[in-house]
Amino acid sequence: MLIRRQFLSVAASGVVAAALAPRLGFAQQLTEDEVFHDPDAPVLGNPKGDVTIVEFFDYQCPYCKKSHPDVESVVAQDGKVRLIMKDWPVFGDVSVFASQAVLGASEIGSYRKAMEALMATPASLSEDDVKRLLTSAGLDLSKIAEAVQRNDKKISDLLTRNYNQALAFNFAGTPSFVIGRTAYSGVLGKEQLVEAIRRARAA
Repeated sequence: MLIRRQFLSVAASGVVAAALAPRLGFAQQLTEDEVFHDPDAPVLGNPKGDVTIVEFFDYQCPYCKKSHPDVESVVAQDGKVRLIMKDWPVFGDVSVFASQAVLGASEIGSYRKAMEALMATPASLSEDDVKRLLTSAGLDLSKIAEAVQRNDKKISDLLTRNYNQALAFNFAGTPSFVIGRTAYSGVLGKEQLVEAIRRARAA
């Protein structure tokens, strides 16, 4: 069984749906390396890309899951974008459980498979749902549980850093993005993502 641990007390925050709210400049408390090059954060897309998209998300956020195919499509079509998915589990214990499980899967080389399995479900999740979905994706829960236990501090510290960064950017909820030197709260459609990438390259 996957372990459960108490995370920071975070009230479920409302999602800023479909609203694009750019805020120029980096949060003063953060460095680019902290946001874009956390050594423990899984990197998707082109690891050597010239633009990085950071998405703060929750596996129970319906807007995150609905917009995820657009994010992946834009990243794939561009070919020169790094994508960093930063777990920000704001919807309670199950969200933390899901984040731990997927980050545990990352430790055994199965991040994308685990992440996609949970992101593909539109509904809210229970712990049993998380286990069932990961098993259905062909993952070994016992190996994931061992990885979570073995890397408990690493995973906990990563989630804490993600949480603190989201607060530093004053994000209202998930999904939220940092693209180049601009922060965006809320869902970004394909055209908005493409434009944000263009602006990041031009900066």
